[in-house]
Amino acid sequence: MSTDHRSAPRIRAFLAMSVDGFIAGEGEDLSWLPPPDPGGDDGGFGALLEHTGALLMGRRTYDVVAGMDIAWPYGDRPVLVATHRPLAPVAPQVRAVQGETAALVEQARVAAAGRDVYVDGGELVRAVLDAGLLDELTVTVVPVILGKGRPLGAGTNTRHRLNLVRHRVLPAGLVQLMYARG
Repeated sequence: MSTDHRSAPRIRAFLAMSVDGFIAGEGEDLSWLPPPDPGGDDGGFGALLEHTGALLMGRRTYDVVAGMDIAWPYGDRPVLVATHRPLAPVAPQVRAVQGETAALVEQARVAAAGRDVYVDGGELVRAVLDAGLLDELTVTVVPVILGKGRPLGAGTNTRHRLNLVRHRVLPAGLVQLMYARG
């Protein structure tokens, strides 16, 4: 694990987005995402997880990830799934949570035990952003136009100014943008 001298854990989101602003295609389709880079560049996902103590995930996102034919990507980190429906956890560290956005984030902070919280899922990311609790947003732009799907920002309750912290070009023409709360 790398040394990190930040004073406080961050609430972070890490998303892929099409050029036209969608984070999922119609029907939660993610087939447009590029395969893993054969050179091993994971776009910073491994570094994100290295500093992550817990995940706060929307139910739709959880269902999509749980239904993928891959090994559980989050290791033994606690995964709190925001849902009002019964949840059949795919890993022992997965649990359902309910409540207002600030309370969900607080539960995730406690579960993270002094480390960062990774928020995943479009609606949940927008809610955390609207609550003024998102510290960092990393968006990896994938060179594809979907035309329809789930947009990243549609549905926020207010305008959010962000400050570009870093950008980089990744393999396969991807562009990664990291923003901090403005």
